[in-house]
Amino acid sequence: MGVEEFTVAANGVRLNVATAGTGPAVVLLHGFPHTWRIWSAVIPDLADRHRVIAPDLRGLGASERADSGYDAATLADDVLALLDGVGESRASVVALDAGVPPAFLLAARHPQRITRLVLMEALIGVLPGAEDFLAGGPPWWFGFHAVPGLAESVLAGNERAYIDFFLRQGTADGAGPPPPIREAILDAYADTESLRCAFEYYRAGTRNAADIADAARSRLTVPTMTIGAGVVGEATHRQLRPITDDLVGHVIADSGHIVPVDAPGELLESIGPFLTGG
Repeated sequence: MGVEEFTVAANGVRLNVATAGTGPAVVLLHGFPHTWRIWSAVIPDLADRHRVIAPDLRGLGASERADSGYDAATLADDVLALLDGVGESRASVVALDAGVPPAFLLAARHPQRITRLVLMEALIGVLPGAEDFLAGGPPWWFGFHAVPGLAESVLAGNERAYIDFFLRQGTADGAGPPPPIREAILDAYADTESLRCAFEYYRAGTRNAADIADAARSRLTVPTMTIGAGVVGEATHRQLRPITDDLVGHVIADSGHIVPVDAPGELLESIGPFLTGG
């Protein structure tokens, strides 16, 4: 199944989008430091039964380097506008890492547009349930990335090495994604402005936490699955359990953080039947 790439104007920004297949729509939202290509190993199987829509998130990959709009609520609106732009009234959403907060808000605020929701390897704001994960404090890079202008200045000239650290750390064997995917991602983050956009996701953390806490005052009614791996584990599931009507969870314990790279087969075994209502 071939992948088609094109640009869609969505919510005031131009998003690069990869699509494949036909059928009920499934949107794949990547994290940091990724592009849509992080889903390469699962797109062919999903495209046998779905129309797969895999954007580069605002400011990342080949999408427009917007000045602002990196909070989860705006990113959720980006996805809504993307669905409108590609002619889909409803879709399931599968999200990893930094794609998870906007996916959660999207389902919480617009349940009529979201069929099913899969949230993978990320915390949902500061909702209760992640205390064990945060017992030693948040990961060191959260604070480093959150200081406006700091990280991208310090890392100037060393962008590829820095991004490669996260790609390698994200796989259980330390090898990172396959070379063609890895090189494409490194190219996408190889300058100061690309890093600035990526770090804006962390700088939106305080606003995201407030928006998520507000949304969590109401029940999440969209059928939801959590996927944990060797980093976040069951924390996402514990956060969602008190507020979600229909929740299932899986842990792929021997996978690194980048589950669609490290354990694509196990991921498809979990999400495939769920996305088709099985």
